[in-house]
This record gives sequence, C-alpha cells and structure tokens, in this order.
Amino acid sequence: MFKELIRKNVNNALKNICAKSIDFVVEHPENESFGDYSTNAALLLSKNLKKSPMDIANEIVKNISKDTDFEKVEVAKPGFINFWLNKKPLYDELNLIIQKKEKYGSSDFGRGQTWLIEHTSPNPNKAMHLGHLRNNVTGMAISNIWEFIGIKVIRDCIDNDRGIAIAKLMWGYLKFARRDKKENTDINYWYTHQNGWNSPAELKVRPDMFADDLYVNGSKDFNEFEESEKGVRKLVLDWENKDEKTWELWEKVLGFVYEGQKATLERLGSKWDKVWHESDHYKMGKDSVFEGVKNGIFKKLEDGAILSNLKTYHLPDTILIKNDGTSLYITQDLALTKLKKQTFKPDKMFWVIGPEQSLQLKQMFAICEQLGISKVKDFTHLSFGYMSIAGSGKMSSRLGNVIYIDDLIDAARDEILKINPDKKLAEKVALGAVKYNILKVGRTTDTAFDFKTSLSLEGDSGPYLQYTYARCKSVLNNVVAIPDKPRPKNVNDYEIAIARHIYKFPEVVKEAGLSYNPNLLCGFLFELAKRYNTFYAKCSIIKADNENSKVFRFLLTSATAQVLKNGLNLLGILTPEKM
Repeated sequence: MFKELIRKNVNNALKNICAKSIDFVVEHPENESFGDYSTNAALLLSKNLKKSPMDIANEIVKNISKDTDFEKVEVAKPGFINFWLNKKPLYDELNLIIQKKEKYGSSDFGRGQTWLIEHTSPNPNKAMHLGHLRNNVTGMAISNIWEFIGIKVIRDCIDNDRGIAIAKLMWGYLKFARRDKKENTDINYWYTHQNGWNSPAELKVRPDMFADDLYVNGSKDFNEFEESEKGVRKLVLDWENKDEKTWELWEKVLGFVYEGQKATLERLGSKWDKVWHESDHYKMGKDSVFEGVKNGIFKKLEDGAILSNLKTYHLPDTILIKNDGTSLYITQDLALTKLKKQTFKPDKMFWVIGPEQSLQLKQMFAICEQLGISKVKDFTHLSFGYMSIAGSGKMSSRLGNVIYIDDLIDAARDEILKINPDKKLAEKVALGAVKYNILKVGRTTDTAFDFKTSLSLEGDSGPYLQYTYARCKSVLNNVVAIPDKPRPKNVNDYEIAIARHIYKFPEVVKEAGLSYNPNLLCGFLFELAKRYNTFYAKCSIIKADNENSKVFRFLLTSATAQVLKNGLNLLGILTPEKM
C-alpha cells in the first residue's frame, strides 16, 4: 500500500514537471535513518532532462502532495528522494494485523494464475536423505508463499518407479534378504517360497532403510559380477514384458520404500496434489520424438539413434532415443511435461531440482518448445545448493554413506530433550531448527547443518523465532482484549523500531515469492524477533507507567506474535505457544 502511494505521488509530480513516465524503483533504504522508503526517479530522469539529479529531485518533492501518510520527504545526494511515514499509518497497520490475523500479508496479486511446481521426487529405492530434505523444504516454502499471494499452486512429483535402479533393489532383495543367508536369486523359487525372505518388521528396522541397504548391496553386486549384471538386466526386460512374478517382486520392494518415505514426508508436513508414476507414461515420450523426426525437428542418425537439434538455443545436442530403440530420462520428461500441461493447464511450470540437472532441463525446455508443448519462458528450474552436516563429507547413496532426514531430525530432537523432556515440543523445535537452517540462506547457497547454532535459542535460528513467539503469547496471557485502535501519546525508540519494521511483511512475502527466495522472509522474521526481544528487555509491558502505554505494548506484542506465526507457517515451521 505505501509503495503504491509513493509511486502515485511521484508519477503525479512527474506529469507536472516533464510529462514523462519512467520505471523507477521504490525500496527500503538499508539504513532506516534515511527514511522508510527511497526512490531513484530523479537519477533516472537526469540524463533525459539534462539537469542535475538533485534539481530534479527537489522539483519532484515540491510537487508531491502533502499527504498525511508522510511525516517528511527529503532529497539526499546524489538525487535520491527519501520518505518517512507518519506514525498514524504505522499504528493503523498494527491494528490491521490484529484485524486480519492469519490472513495478514496475503493478497490477490496472483489471482487467475496457475503455477505448477515439481518438488521432492525421491527415487523409490532408498530412504530420503539431506538432498531430498533441502528439495522438500525449499519447494514447500516457495509454494506456500505463492498461495499466500493468490496464485493457484499445483504441487507434484515424479515417482521413477522403473528401470535399472529399481531392478538393482529387486536383485538386492533376492540375493541378500534370505533368512538362511543362502544365495538363491531364482525368482521362480522366491515366488513359491516368499516366507524364506526377511521383512523389515521382523528385523525391526524402517522399511525404507531396509530397502536402502539392499539397493546398496545390489548395486555393488551389479558392478562386481557379470552374472549379477545379467540378472539385473533380465529383471528390467521381464518387468517390461509384464512377467507376473517380476511384477510381484517389484511391488513388494517398492512397498517397503513407499511406507518409509510416506512417514518421513508426513513428519515434514509435505504434500503433493499429484504423484506421477514413470511406469504409467514411460513409453509415451517416444511418440513425441518420432513425431519430431517426421516434422524435421530431430535427426535420425545412421545407427538409428535420434538426436536433438538445439543449435538455435545455443545448447549442445542430446540423444533422445538410443540406437537400440530405448528411451532416456529426457524422453520420459518430455512425455511428463506434456501430461502436466494437458492435465492442469498451468501458466508457469517449475522444477525444484539440484544444479547437476541444469543442462538437461535447459535441453528439455527447448525441445518442449520445439514440439509445441509450451514456451521456454514458461519453464523455470529452481536450483538449490548442496546440504551437509558440519564436519561430514560428501554423500553418495551408491556408497551407502548418506545422512538420512529422519536421523538428522532425531538427533536434533534428542539434543532438545536433554533440556526439555516434552517430546512433542522437542519434535516441533527440531523440525523448526532444521527447516530454518535450510531456508535462511540463499536458495542456491551451499549450507551445512550445525547443531550448536541451529538449535540455539539465541541468534539466527528457528528455535529463536519459535521462542520469541512463545514469549509473545506468554505476555498476551495477561490481557483479555486490546481496545480498538489505541493511540499512544509517548512512543519510545524500542516501540517505534517494531512499528517501522513490521509493516513491511506483505512486501517481503511478495518479493520472496516472486524471486523464489524464502531467505528474504527468514531475514525479515529474524530482524522482527530481535527488535521485539530488545523492546521486551528494555520496556516493562504488564507494569507499564500508564494504561495507554500498557495497551500499546500489548498491541505491539500481539502484532509481533501474529506476523511471526504467519511467516513461520509459510516456511513450514510450527509455532508452539510454550517453550
């Protein structure tokens, strides 16, 4: 609201000065002593009008309406115009927060837009690890923010439930899960003697971690022994030929993984609107490629392979179908993207995928445009940085040295339980610590989870924000109701510091959503928490000098609690009322 008010005033002033319209910036100065907002309009006009920016800025200020929402408007070198908001609109905003409650900060900015975001597509051959964690937390936060600003969001994922990786898991189960430890990889024998193989329940292990070990062993066996490689490849062919025994084994091992992954995702509070299964559409991609060859888009090589033609996109070409007639991941991605477009008709489509897939996605986007599926501009790769544990090495699921999501959360929870025995609270705080640690840094920045700093009740951490919220709720237990629109007489620096920050919340939410950077919201919430805790330490609330100050301080506390809750909810972080 305030940004638009400034834009309106500056544009009206420009009409009087030069009848020109320009695309100027209205933003918050880094230093609040330079105002609540600043614009570069005069600097942009200087060259066109052949006047100094300072002279133009002064002319603009003279022509700005003496609106009561501005306490003052000043010119600063080399030609910025700085705006200070009056205290009245700041106080009105505090009351608006109380009035709108959980809806404060939301908008209808994106009304009419449908955006589809693919996030967290774990292969169903192992338990979910830190890479999946960052993918999930990032994808969910961004999509939550989009919905908050009025965009219709479709969350989906792809279940790569077929192929060589799944066959390695199947082989690992056949060869290494026998109760009697005897080696027998004959699927016909397994089919009639299934009780001879272990189950995760019997071994008292998580089903996805049970499968994870079998996949690791199956992969090693595949690499070391020629007969094992032949056995794995036969499983792939038998599955494609819909062999009944192979399909039963396939469904059994996938069931282990699905059960464990579901528990992890529910723990994280994750959700999807649609789960696509590769087994349903993996053959469809070939049809699009053959159509592209027919229309001269792709080239068939002498050996029978089909190659893309991406010269105009300044991208290297890629094989779409191999010379033996088999498809690749990109072939299946073409089919899936077409299905997404046909099913949901999204205006924009996003993929939350690690940086190692950047080139393949660019190639896929370009080929989708060539095939008429959608335009490249409608596709966005939301890459993210790598995550690790402070002091640990690089992870590899093939080597078996991964760090699982649940192990990390369990370890964080156990640390909290040493201080507070409340298990439900410890779980909420642990999840808040893990999620905030990921989201507080830039999306593409690598990060390492450090238990000491991430679990601290002081500093830039999830528990610190949760603790601040709980502190606010504790204060508010002492008040029955806040009078409508209280007007304080004497406001100190600690009080106004909160008021001069908290009103920015709707702007920050919008910017975080449209820039795909939840860290902007984290930074805002951390600053709000710091200002409130300073105010709390310096100002008596319940025993304020007078009733007027007491009521206003309750208002500040209530507004802070509401904004912290709204912001943390967007990040997927719960807000316990006691800590």
